[in-house]
Amino acid sequence: MTISADHITPPMGDTRARAIAQAFDLRALPPDFFTNPYPVYRALREQDPVRRMPDGSVFLTRWADLAAVYRDAASFSSDKHVEFAPKYGLGTPLFEHHTTSLVFNDPPLHTRVRRLIMGALTRRAIADMEAGLVELVDRLLDGIAVHEGGDLIEDFASAIPVEIIGNLLGVPHAERGPLRDWSLAILGALEPTITPAQAERGHRAVTEMCDYLRTLVAARRQAPGDPERDVLTRLIQGESDGEQLSEVELLQNCIFLLNAGHETTTNLIGNALVALQEHPAVRQQLLGRLGGADEVAVLDRAVDEFLRYESSNQLGNRRAVKDVSIGGVDLPAGTLVTLCIGAANRDPAQFADPEALDVLREPNKHLAFGFGIHQCAGLSLARLEGRIAIGRFLHRFPNYRLTAAPTRGGRARFRGFLAAPFAVG
Repeated sequence: MTISADHITPPMGDTRARAIAQAFDLRALPPDFFTNPYPVYRALREQDPVRRMPDGSVFLTRWADLAAVYRDAASFSSDKHVEFAPKYGLGTPLFEHHTTSLVFNDPPLHTRVRRLIMGALTRRAIADMEAGLVELVDRLLDGIAVHEGGDLIEDFASAIPVEIIGNLLGVPHAERGPLRDWSLAILGALEPTITPAQAERGHRAVTEMCDYLRTLVAARRQAPGDPERDVLTRLIQGESDGEQLSEVELLQNCIFLLNAGHETTTNLIGNALVALQEHPAVRQQLLGRLGGADEVAVLDRAVDEFLRYESSNQLGNRRAVKDVSIGGVDLPAGTLVTLCIGAANRDPAQFADPEALDVLREPNKHLAFGFGIHQCAGLSLARLEGRIAIGRFLHRFPNYRLTAAPTRGGRARFRGFLAAPFAVG
């Protein structure tokens, strides 16, 4: 059985999209929005690009407006103490984690942690990972061949970043089992609204992850790794001037690395392979370009297009720290701002024919990694993982097909699949 494109991302009519846009509230989204948010984003861009929501925050959908916020770190803070205190409760595990991790902090903590991480993610260090990544991907593909299929997410997309980030932090292979569930629980708690059960699951995941990491950190202190390759050793040893992270900063940023490197890359690979099933002509076009002298360049461009077309991370957040104007709208200090990356990446003011999947698109200034001081620290590693995973999968199984409708994650912030059954041959 093969699933047709109509069963993957059902279309949404303009009337329905406009109705959702007119009443748009991140805290009250209808089920069909999660299936296909892009018509709603288009309606918002056209009708209400600086959307004031019922809670007083604003929702931005134009590429130029997001770019302006990313550029202006002095006016827009990434710190989340104000926003997350009522959401999680002061002093709770989720509050401690999400207000200490790299992505939700401003300088100087952001600068210190980012510098330490980037020191272990140099161009040379990432290039050195390629051989091991190829070996890992080929091993997964061998397992798929034996079973003549499987699940694109569980058996392939999610297995790759867990191993890569596990290697960077030196997590023993036998101890990596809980990482994906912990990640889904912690990142799931970033959704605009969460149930008490989701909050409890997230708190428990942070606690269990910290307990595990304390043991891992103690072992690494006794037997340090190579700080040029081992991110955990580098974080423990601190900067050359002797400044070190506190235990809380160390543990919470290890959690951040495991989660950020896992969820977004899983979504990149899964979204790409499902999108190619949904667009057979594009799939044939890409297959026709593989095997040539420019294959690496072709795949790099394709990966950027998958990131633009189905951004793994759809939403970002900032808080205005002073009175400021965005898109011609005045925002008072304290305004919470949601950056809709998924909408900006389909803005016709920036991209020609933005609703089309064009794996040869150039230029492609998508915002999937953000930019400015908060540009994704692991973007080069994510691109490498995407290129190797997608390219080798297509070489091995050019005729793969979905055998059941894939299951969306049902989240507004992180767009991906929980399951996508497929067969090969």
